[in-house]
Amino acid sequence: MPRPIGLTTTIPPEILFAAGYCPVDLNNVFVAESKNNDWVSQAERDGFPAQTCAWIKGLYTTLHKLNLHDVVGIVEGDCAETKTLGSIWKSEGITVYPFVFPSSRDIADMTRELDRFLPLIGTNRDAVMREKARLDGIRQRALEGYTLANNGNVRGSDLFSMLLLLCDFMGNPDVCAAEIDRRISQWETEENRDFVRLACVGVPTIWSDLWDVAESAGARFVDFETPRQFALFSGIGLSIEETLVRYTYTAPMDMRLLDMHNILRERKIDGVVHYTQSFCHRQIEDKLWRKELKVPLLTLEADRPGKIDERSKTRLEAFIERLSVNRL
Repeated sequence: MPRPIGLTTTIPPEILFAAGYCPVDLNNVFVAESKNNDWVSQAERDGFPAQTCAWIKGLYTTLHKLNLHDVVGIVEGDCAETKTLGSIWKSEGITVYPFVFPSSRDIADMTRELDRFLPLIGTNRDAVMREKARLDGIRQRALEGYTLANNGNVRGSDLFSMLLLLCDFMGNPDVCAAEIDRRISQWETEENRDFVRLACVGVPTIWSDLWDVAESAGARFVDFETPRQFALFSGIGLSIEETLVRYTYTAPMDMRLLDMHNILRERKIDGVVHYTQSFCHRQIEDKLWRKELKVPLLTLEADRPGKIDERSKTRLEAFIERLSVNRL
């Protein structure tokens, strides 16, 4: 049986499958856990400061709850605290495989990083590309679901969760493919609906009900910047280097802004929600989103897991109401 390996954020899972591992996205496990608030508190009892991002604390505890002994940690291009988190795990006897997303986004720099990382993790390009051909077929089917959701007939929470399946392919591509087919088959029978059309940018939300609260107010999320990028749709049929170069979540903001400009136009977005996480360095990106995106934008901030707080819920409902009036 393949040995499980944790992920702190997305790298192409075909790399890990090719190396004989079973990838486990720690974020997905953490946010789906009913006692995830307790897991954050556990990390604090283990010495993490209260004023540290809850995602970092959640990842730390999740790895130990799953009793994993290997993890891929992103040390450049993602969360500024992940590198230190990897050092903590390493001090506890966990094998940490560091991966770097070069800020240059140059194909030659990406090739050099893969030349270093692939032998370290125990695989090679040929094996990775064989796995990629298999996974790209599943990504293509999921892309059909993402396209279908533009008609407004897919609940935001359902689209969000389907995209997240592609972070680690549920550890089993065959099971994942069957699950995606099952979901899309259901969506194809749904009636198209007219909602206020929202997109979400920023880090993944730690709230469990944001998408459903929006729908109860008459809006529907039809795009999620980060999970869509995790799905690696833009790299279907390309080399592993080209796929990573096109992956914008870990890229400079100009690439992310260009990506969202295209999405806003293609999916006729009425408004954008920028979700920010307390104590996250990415909060400062709000200034650029507000300056560059030419649609109404609401910024929401959360700290710990759970349901959306009443103040944020009221602000979201008021935002949707204004957008509804603007559509008339």
